[in-house]
Amino acid sequence: MSEEENIKQRLADRFSFLADKITIKRARRLFLEVSMDNFSEVFDHAIKSLDFSMLSAISGLDEGDKFGLIYHLASDAGIMLNIKTSIPKDAPILQTVTGYFPSAEMYEREMVDLLGINVKGLPEGNRYPLPDDWPADQYPLRKGWKSDVLDNKENK
Repeated sequence: MSEEENIKQRLADRFSFLADKITIKRARRLFLEVSMDNFSEVFDHAIKSLDFSMLSAISGLDEGDKFGLIYHLASDAGIMLNIKTSIPKDAPILQTVTGYFPSAEMYEREMVDLLGINVKGLPEGNRYPLPDDWPADQYPLRKGWKSDVLDNKENK
C-alpha cells in the first residue's frame, strides 16, 4: 500500500463520512471534501495524527452561492493533502487557523480583502493585499465584481 493509500485509509477509518470524499489524484496528492461542520475535527486530525505539519496555501473560490476554501497541507514526506470545504456566500464566516499556523494570517487576510469573508479570531492588522484606501464592500475576486462596480457608478 502506498503512503497516499495509507493516509486515505486512516482518514476513512477515523471519519466514516469521508469514505467517498477522498481521492488520490496522482502521486503525493490527496484531495478531500468536508463540510464546515466537520472541518475543524478533520483539519486537527490531519495535523496532529497524520503529520501534515506545513500549510502551503489557502485558496478561496467564488462558486456562485458559496465560497469554496481549500487548505493545502504538506507533510515532511512531500505529500500534499488538500482539504476543501465551503461556506455560504450570504454568511461568509469561518474560524482562523492561525493557532495552528501563524503563516495563515496572510492567506486569511487575502480572503477578507479579496472575497469579503469574515475570519473570526484573525489578529488585528493591516489590509492585505489591497491598499488601505480601497473602497469598502468591493471584493475583486467575487464573480460579477466588475459589473457590480459599473452598476454602482451608473446609479450615482
